[in-house]
Parts: sequence; C-alpha cells; structure tokens
Amino acid sequence: MSSETLAARTPAVTTKLPAVGTTIFTVMSALATETGAVNLGQGFPDFECDPQLVHAVTDAMARGLNQYPPMTGVPALREAVADKIESMDGRRYDPATEITITAGATQAIITAVLAVVRPGDEVIVLEPCYDSYVPNIELAGGTVVRVPLVPGTFRPDFDRIAAALTPRTRAIIINSPHNPSATVWTREEMLRLQDLLAPTDVLVISDEVYEHMVFDGQRHQSAARFAALAARSFIVSSFGKTYHVTGWKVGYVAAPASLTAEFRKVHQFNVFTVNTPVQHGLAAYMADPRPYLELPAFYQRKRDLFRQGLARTRLRLLPSEGTYFQCVDISSVSDLPESEFCLWLTREFGVAAIPLSAFYADGFDQRVVRFCFAKRDETLNAALERLARL
Repeated sequence: MSSETLAARTPAVTTKLPAVGTTIFTVMSALATETGAVNLGQGFPDFECDPQLVHAVTDAMARGLNQYPPMTGVPALREAVADKIESMDGRRYDPATEITITAGATQAIITAVLAVVRPGDEVIVLEPCYDSYVPNIELAGGTVVRVPLVPGTFRPDFDRIAAALTPRTRAIIINSPHNPSATVWTREEMLRLQDLLAPTDVLVISDEVYEHMVFDGQRHQSAARFAALAARSFIVSSFGKTYHVTGWKVGYVAAPASLTAEFRKVHQFNVFTVNTPVQHGLAAYMADPRPYLELPAFYQRKRDLFRQGLARTRLRLLPSEGTYFQCVDISSVSDLPESEFCLWLTREFGVAAIPLSAFYADGFDQRVVRFCFAKRDETLNAALERLARL
C-alpha cells in the first residue's frame, strides 16, 4: 500500500486535564449573548480605559518600540512597579532581580506553580477559588489539597489550614481581595498565616489582582507588608484589572531574588516576554499614581449604586469588602440550585450571574450567586430594573 492511499488518522491523546470542560463563564456569557441579557457574570468592565493610557501605548508604537523587550520586562516598568509597591506596602523590591512583567496574572500564577511544584508536592487552595489554580497544580504534577473558607463568611479557617499542612506541602495559594466572595483579609489574618507558616518551608502564591479595589476605608494587606510572608511569597498583580484593560493581559510578579530566579527560568520558556509598547505605555502612565489611588472610590460608588438597587429586591446582600463583585443569597427568591438559578435568571429576567458552586470542585451549593458591577451606570441600572421584578 502506497503512502498516498493510507487513511488519515489523528493519534489519540490522553488528556492531562480530564476534569476540564467548558467553563461556566463561557456558558453564561454565550447565554447572555443569545438571550440579550445584561451580562453581570464575567468579570470585565464594559467601559473604556483612560484615553491617556491608550495615547501612551500608541506613542510607544509610533516611536518604534515594537521589538522584543528584555525577557524580565521593560526596565522602566519594573522600576515603576517597585516604586508603587514601596509607596503602598513599605517594601522595596529590586527591579532588576525581584520583579518580572508577565502576560497577565493567570500566566504569572501558572509560571510560579510550574517553577516550584514537583510531582508529589501538595498545594493548598482555599475554596471557593479562581478556576485556574487547580489545573495549574495538576499540570505541574502536584496534588491539590482543598481547604474551604468558612461557609457564609468566606473567612480563612486557620484550624483547617493547619490541619492540611504536611511535610509534603509545597505551597499555598491565597487570594485577597477575594474572587468570588469579595472578602478582604485583615491584618490579623495575614499575621496568623505568617505565624502558621513560620516553622515550615511552605511557599505562598498571593493573588492580589484586586489590590486597588478595597472599600470602606480598609487597607489592602499585601503579603509584601509582612516580612516573613514576603520572604516566601510570589506576589501577583494585574494592570488589566487596575486600569480597565483586561484584554491587554499584562501583570507582574514580585518575589525574593532566589524565587524570582526560578520563576524566570520557567517564564523564559513559557512566554519569553510581554508586549513591548504596552509595557512602555504602562510605565509612562504609572508616573501619575492617581488612577490607582482613586480606584477604591471609583468602584465603591458603583458598588453602592448596585447595592442600593439590590436592597429593593428579595435577594439578600452579602458584604462586598473589595474586588468588583457582589454576592447575594438567593434563598428567598428560588429553591433552584445555584447553577440552575443562574440559567433561569438569564432566560426569564435577562440578567446573567455566576453560581458560587462553580468555584468548588464538588459543586458545593450555598444558594449564593455572584454579580460583577464593573459596568457603566446605565448597564447596572438596566440590570436592577430587571432584578426588581424578582
């Protein structure tokens, strides 16, 4: 038989991520588009960023800054990040050896996991958690150890975290301000984590992408603010979240030099480097700190507008201490499970939300769903009009 007559055959591949399918975010966004619903499900703004930021990026392009930057990131941007962390959190990271610019926070997290987690290592995640954490650990060959946050309040349960620590624990992933619950860890909680980990060699991956969205006069308690935590932490943040440009996919990681060296080994062969003109534009834009310093007030006004409207419905408001999310208890409205409620709400009332059960491996259902209020006032008011009919 000649090679020309052989049937084409694609070899079978055994998946590395058998549990991964279509995400709830994809499902709900598609349904919102299909039904014309107001999409308060997926977490992205429906308004534009500051035109000055766009100008700074296009100016960088026009000046010919379009070729590969250094693998670690444009020096001016790493310097700007170091200055910002020092001014906000009181710790100076060396821009040359301790800050790396990444292709968004999601890439930063998987790179940190791949850099330090080996087959057989255990990594603690606190559920409900962002959907990339578990697949990242599994791709590294690690074992996921799930510890629930306290149901209802979503505070860290340090007794359960302590019980989950073993000689095989390599890292713990924390997230504050927290997606999806909108809780913010306190100084006392960060100190408890610091004390708990002190006798161990456990590393921390601290997802702080909503660091500039903390409300009611609270302060973001970055791992950078605590010497013993900072010494073992990869701190991850996102320009996309801070500057309303989620599609640009640029973030950063701050970590001690020894951890950064390992991070960069993986980063170099993962994405190598990140969009050059966007980095230069961000560096120029960061010369003025007002955009991130004013962000808490910007989003608190939207939160308050949305909460005032929700208070006139039968949905029960949970606290929203940070992020741009608002969770509500649906018990007074429906007996449906969270996921079915979100489908029903989208189809019958034209508002898309996300079930919190999607953030738990076992689909734990607390009768709570999440809305995103990073939207224009007109969008929020349109959603509130529809929700008032519940």
